[in-house]
Amino acid sequence: MSIDQIAAQTPDKVAYRMASTGEAVTFGELEATSNQGAQLFRSLGLKPGDHIAFMLENHPRFYQIAWAAQRAGLYYTAISWRLQSEEVEYIVNNCGAKVFITSAARAEVVSAISDRIPNVSARYVLSGELPGFESWEGAIAAMPSTPIADQEEGAPMLYSSGTTGYPKGVKRPLSGEPFGQADPLPVMMALYGATQESRYLSPAPLYHAAPLNFTMSCLRNGIEVVVMEKFDAEAALEAIERFKITHSQWVPTMFVRMLKLPEEVRARYDVSSLECAIHAAAPCPIPVKEQMIDWWGPVIHEYYAGTEGNGFVCCNSEQWLSHKGTVGLPLTCELHICDDEGNEVPAGESGTVYMGGGGEFEYHEDGEKTAGSRHPKGWTTLGDLGYVDEEGYLYLTDRKHFMIISGGVNIYPQEAENALITHPKVVDVAVFGVPNEEFGEEVKAVVQPASMDDAGPDLELELMEYCREQLSSIKCPRSIDFDPELPRHPTGKLYKRLLKDRYWP
Repeated sequence: MSIDQIAAQTPDKVAYRMASTGEAVTFGELEATSNQGAQLFRSLGLKPGDHIAFMLENHPRFYQIAWAAQRAGLYYTAISWRLQSEEVEYIVNNCGAKVFITSAARAEVVSAISDRIPNVSARYVLSGELPGFESWEGAIAAMPSTPIADQEEGAPMLYSSGTTGYPKGVKRPLSGEPFGQADPLPVMMALYGATQESRYLSPAPLYHAAPLNFTMSCLRNGIEVVVMEKFDAEAALEAIERFKITHSQWVPTMFVRMLKLPEEVRARYDVSSLECAIHAAAPCPIPVKEQMIDWWGPVIHEYYAGTEGNGFVCCNSEQWLSHKGTVGLPLTCELHICDDEGNEVPAGESGTVYMGGGGEFEYHEDGEKTAGSRHPKGWTTLGDLGYVDEEGYLYLTDRKHFMIISGGVNIYPQEAENALITHPKVVDVAVFGVPNEEFGEEVKAVVQPASMDDAGPDLELELMEYCREQLSSIKCPRSIDFDPELPRHPTGKLYKRLLKDRYWP
């Protein structure tokens, strides 16, 4: 299905609403305004395969723009509003955007790059004014609300979060299919049991791949989407109760924040409407997931995939409880675990995780990075390390570039992070290698404590002993520093390189 069919059948059905304000947009309204956006793009000379970019907060008009590009056969790049001007300039120029759209709330960053995006021929601003930008609302109001004559499926071209350097644009081939012919991500209905009576809560930034793709799939299938403008642990629980949410998607740091709410706050909200709570994007410590299943019931689903769309691995609560720590079984690909020479290793042995038989992708205008993601046999990797057990379940050990080598021993920081995050005085933690003259590297932790008043040598010693109670001492930090907040992306990914840079010359 697609939004035009839903709009024709039930034009007054709510397509999406904003959680804090309650502002609702119907399928009839979304159909009309996205048609106007597509008409505008064609009037500017954009044709299938061309690019637009937009940098918006979780804005009520976000989907209007995304669906306009989707039905016009365009690539559309949603940019994180948290990026700085140089990063935004790089993405807009790298993706080849001919149209750039933003909001007045992003004026400070956008104004700094206004004269540095020469390929952009049309610029629009929402919810206010910005020098050099036309009003988006005014521009589409002048356009007809009927479909363009040559509707064709477009696609997002998103950029990785850049946790290890400049972000990479992930480009997948356009299908060339007429608009509305197929759902490219049918998992909401097929895998997670959603129906047109379901309500999906999205607590994360819409510019990220999972929130964007999953919510676009929900809308395509007539599922109401509730968008949180920003994540807050208690507000998320309140939204579940108020909107009778049936389906949702989270990252582990959100689980941690909700679990660390006082018990009386957690008990205040009714979450019994939840039928399916999906999580992904970052490793989830076993104790955290156990507590979530105890709290919400066996409705927790996990998947492992990337913006690249090269495979999908998943598990439900029952599978996870019998294989604790797994991210699941392959659904759309086959798994290959390989050593540094590219040879497959036996079950139980860790190596680089490759996927075969999944979707095709390339890193836009970066042949070296594209080649680096390929195995000689054509398999592709997201750069993660892991192993499969005898039953084929995948377990991730860490990102390859996060591995610490100390005295010739490979140490996966994720193990220490998973141990430390369960301490009641810890809100967030990052573990990585720092220089050591004798061993090359040693294990370091930076912790965000629940209260900075606790930060100091006593808590450092307490946490190091706590870690050693659970892990071999070689895997535990030899020193711990404290920060009021760690540089974590809202999607759950940690900008570990920003922390490591402090310690490496």
